[in-house]
Amino acid sequence: MLNANKKLKLIASIKSYQKKYFAKTLDDLDESGTRLLVNELLSEVLCFQPIEEIKTEYMIRGTYADYVVQAKGDRHFLVEVKALSLNLSDKHLRQTINYGANEGIEWALLTNGKDIQFYKILFNKPIESKLIFKIDLSDTTKLKENAEWLQHLHREEVVKKSLDLLWNKFMALETYTIAGLLFNNTVINFLKRELKRKFKSKFEEKEIKEALTNVICTSVNWEKVKIIGSKKVKPKDDDKVIVKVSKAMIATTMNPHPIVEINGDEIL
Repeated sequence: MLNANKKLKLIASIKSYQKKYFAKTLDDLDESGTRLLVNELLSEVLCFQPIEEIKTEYMIRGTYADYVVQAKGDRHFLVEVKALSLNLSDKHLRQTINYGANEGIEWALLTNGKDIQFYKILFNKPIESKLIFKIDLSDTTKLKENAEWLQHLHREEVVKKSLDLLWNKFMALETYTIAGLLFNNTVINFLKRELKRKFKSKFEEKEIKEALTNVICTSVNWEKVKIIGSKKVKPKDDDKVIVKVSKAMIATTMNPHPIVEINGDEIL
């Protein structure tokens, strides 16, 4: 990821973008005018070179995508622009994904200059897409959070394959990945042992799985959750991981893209 100094520069660029375009009312801006915003977003904020790396009106099977962003010989993602006056819709998304699918480009950014939606295109039958993140660039209260996402699209990171890392992290926190970890025999046995110690009762595997299912499917108030730990017996390394993964799963019910830490490694 971007180092501290470059991340500060990114934050400053986003702030400048906000002041320039959202300090005044531009709600009636059409698509042509919105492209001026997107030009600056791609060049000044994300640091791609105009003309050489930001290809406009990119022809795809007789029609045109607004932009394809490329660097060092690779096409990294396409950009579809809609007017700032419009709310991004499923219709816009389908158009964007079709462009990417027809051209074999795996990543797509849909924007109206203010809202950004970034997708991974999956070349299945039928074609699918996954929303990786969405942000509102006009929201001054989420400046740092927006920078954390946008750093993945910064030229310096894109050429270092940051999008592959972003996808791996996304997949790591998908529901079925986390559920697979939680329903592992190691976790089930850990819960049996800890619950028996805490509540002086024996629990069957079926009961544990039902309880875990309730945790996964229920929105949990994290402030009321207390991790049950043993004071008498030093927990094993795998127990520590299990507790942290369980904590991550509960956090996922409240935040679709949390940042959690497991054994010192950050997972977005």
